[in-house]
Amino acid sequence: MKLKYLLGGAAMLPLLPVMYYQGKRVIASVPRLPDAAGPEGTEPGAGPPFRLVLIGESTMSGVGVATHAEGFAGAMARTLVQGLEREVQWKVYGRSGFTLKRLLHETLPEVTERSADLVVLGMGGNEAFKMNTPAGFRRDMQAVIDELRTMFGPDTPIVFPNMPPIKEFPAFTRVLKLTLGSMVEFFGRELATLIKGQPNLYYNAEVIRLADWTKRLNMNDDPTAFFSDGVHPSGLTYRTWGEDFGHFVLREVPLDRLPRSSYE
Repeated sequence: MKLKYLLGGAAMLPLLPVMYYQGKRVIASVPRLPDAAGPEGTEPGAGPPFRLVLIGESTMSGVGVATHAEGFAGAMARTLVQGLEREVQWKVYGRSGFTLKRLLHETLPEVTERSADLVVLGMGGNEAFKMNTPAGFRRDMQAVIDELRTMFGPDTPIVFPNMPPIKEFPAFTRVLKLTLGSMVEFFGRELATLIKGQPNLYYNAEVIRLADWTKRLNMNDDPTAFFSDGVHPSGLTYRTWGEDFGHFVLREVPLDRLPRSSYE
């Protein structure tokens, strides 16, 4: 896998000036949208509350929708309510543009919770945009995982959503889609390898294909409907992605075997 990255990096070197120029144009053309409002909420249900903490970059901070209830957190929480048949209390700590390093040193110190039933960590896009290396990605991701373990304990499941589908961003040029899209998919494979053998870590490694969503949702073939600004998700994407990931969690994470004390 390292060889593939090195070969890909070598092939990308001649494209760096083009990527730099095109990247600046994309940044200038994409409007700066705010993080979503309302970073915590409750989805009603029977039984003792299930506590969900979501941490990460712009997809977790809800860029592209007005409130988190319309974003990934709300959609995932509503899916968990249906599957668990219990109330879900959720809170989001998300910052647009943050890398793993910044999240470790700036976001995690802001997290007030020291217990949760489930932690969602949504990172990866900015690692590609900042062109982190495989070794740097593994080091930074493990440091964040270790800190979350210190904060929430070793028994709290940590789940990782799919990497963002950069190859399908309408605002990106063909060169940026190919290079950065391939890089974020590579980091996804690195993440799958990193967490293998580490207990209570779960990653949905499925690559998001908007053509599959279009077919499932009986939509016309219009990828722009999935984006608010050509880069960040629209309400439709957050709803579809949050529901899909909620079902992944219900299917893959043994939530019914959590210690009873975590519900009290």
